[in-house]
Amino acid sequence: MAAIEKVKVVVLGDSGVGKTSLTYLIAHNKPLLSPGWTVGCSVEVKLHRYKEGTQAQNTFFVELWDVGGSNNHRNTRNVFYQPTHGIILVHDLTNRKSQINLQKWLSEILNQDSTNPNYQHVDVDPEQFLGSTQIPILVIGTKYDLAEEKQRKNQYRRLASSIAEQCGADEIFVNCYQARSLAPGTTNSVKLTRFFDKVIERRYYSRAGSFADKRRPAPHALASPAAGARPPQYLSPRFYHMD
Repeated sequence: MAAIEKVKVVVLGDSGVGKTSLTYLIAHNKPLLSPGWTVGCSVEVKLHRYKEGTQAQNTFFVELWDVGGSNNHRNTRNVFYQPTHGIILVHDLTNRKSQINLQKWLSEILNQDSTNPNYQHVDVDPEQFLGSTQIPILVIGTKYDLAEEKQRKNQYRRLASSIAEQCGADEIFVNCYQARSLAPGTTNSVKLTRFFDKVIERRYYSRAGSFADKRRPAPHALASPAAGARPPQYLSPRFYHMD
């Protein structure tokens, strides 16, 4: 059996928006009952079937890099950004500021090579994300159950994420404590699958590369393993800390 190739998706957003619960739900198809605060970065791994049900079907590992949102680590987070094959921007549907801050997060990862220590924000040109050759982005709003409750009490009016519209990205809304939020066949699941397919397509099957990543040949599902090659192993979650 040939080794399974992988792609890296960076998950960004303010502290407390639910990135850890979200990545766990995506990777394990069940909710994380007792999430903790992420210090530095934690990684979950999902086995994804690219273009499932077609002749091009292939299996890949998707690494979900949940980057801690604390401002204390602003100047050292870029160590987790290279390479980046896809970006998930996460905001809390009950916290308008967390949605506005997605612009800041996107600017941070795109301007990771900035040498200005006082750098805070650089406008992002949305046109650089339009088209199949640009880095894929998915916007996810969490705590959908709480948002619906506030909406019923007329305390909240959901506004479409402007950054999703600007970047031409899909946007989904989830309750991370309900596995059915990403159940197979749902609109959310379809959009998530489409996003992962785009990440893999760009990484392995197009001329576009990724940030600080050298292009490698496209994998082939029926390729024979090299002599003496080690069998693929399950990639367990890894945790990174910045003390």
